[in-house]
Amino acid sequence: MRSEQEVNRAIERYADTVRRLCVVHLKNEADAEDIFQNVFLKYALSTGDFESEEHERAWMIRVTINACKDLLKSFFRSRTVSIDEVVEQAADLHQEHREVLEAVLSLPEKYRDVVYLHYYEGYTAPEIGNILQKKPNTIYTLLTRSKALLRQKLGGEEDEW
Repeated sequence: MRSEQEVNRAIERYADTVRRLCVVHLKNEADAEDIFQNVFLKYALSTGDFESEEHERAWMIRVTINACKDLLKSFFRSRTVSIDEVVEQAADLHQEHREVLEAVLSLPEKYRDVVYLHYYEGYTAPEIGNILQKKPNTIYTLLTRSKALLRQKLGGEEDEW
C-alpha cells in the first residue's frame, strides 16, 4: 500500500491524463469520475515499484483504458451516451474544435486510442505500442488509417497532415 504523499503526488501528476482518457472512452462525465477514482484507488493499493516516471505514467494509462473497457463491457451498463451530448458538454469550444472533437470521438476505439495518445498526450508510435501492447508498425498503420478517416470526415486535403 502506498503512502498518502505518493498517492497525492500521483494525482497531481496524472489526474488530467486519466480524466481525459476516461471522457474520451466513456463520453460521460459521471462514469469518467467513477473510473478516475477506481484508477487512483488501484494505484494506492498497489505495491509494485516503477522503473521510472514514464513507466508509472504508462501504468496509469493502461489501467485507465482497461477500466474503461471493463465498464463498457459491463452487464450493468445498459445506457449509452451519444456524441451529441459530449459536444454539448464542450459547448465552450470554438466550432472548428468541436468538429474535430466530434470526428475523433466518432472513430472506432482502436483508432481513437491511438489518436488520443499520439496527438493529445504526445507519445511516439513505439511508446504507444508499449502502452497498448502492439507493434510499432501496427501503431503507424492505425495512425495512417485514422488520419484518412478524419480527413474524410472533416473534408481536409491530402497535404494538411
